[in-house]
Amino acid sequence: MEARLTTDAELMHAATTDAGAFRELYDRYAERIYGVHLRRTRDAHGAHDLTAETFAQAWLWRRRFRDRAGGSAGPWLFGIARNLLAQSVRRRRVELAACARLGILERLDEPPATVEPDDVWLDGLDEALGELTDGERRALELRVVDGFPYQAVAVGLATSEGAARVRVSRGLDHLRQRLIRDKREAV
Repeated sequence: MEARLTTDAELMHAATTDAGAFRELYDRYAERIYGVHLRRTRDAHGAHDLTAETFAQAWLWRRRFRDRAGGSAGPWLFGIARNLLAQSVRRRRVELAACARLGILERLDEPPATVEPDDVWLDGLDEALGELTDGERRALELRVVDGFPYQAVAVGLATSEGAARVRVSRGLDHLRQRLIRDKREAV
């Protein structure tokens, strides 16, 4: 019979070949990691997503773990959680700014707007989308229409996450420029 692994470091070492060891580590920390995310975001769904992403990253990086805390993986896991939270805040800030520039601040989890969108804006949308590169258009479809995270957008585009972010940003910027131009011409 195999001896029970007692330290996080032992579990992390075993997790390189045994998913059950990682599950035990998850059981030890999931509630605390979730609590950190919930306190920071005040959003239960967002906290669950960030917790899942924290452990997904830990799983992917498990071979990089180095025991620097006397057998505890806590500082390492909370460091991953902190970094993901910071990335999430930065992404949210960028997305809100882009939506504000485009005049589309309505959130998907709120009731739909009672005012119909400007018909002039809608008339030019297909043409504006047609002016985008294939990569920009596909990136916007994946990120804005389908709501995928940037990591999934990168996979869908067969590129890096950074390149996917650039394509979404450029696509939004081209749409914004087109909408500004159309608005000026309508006046």
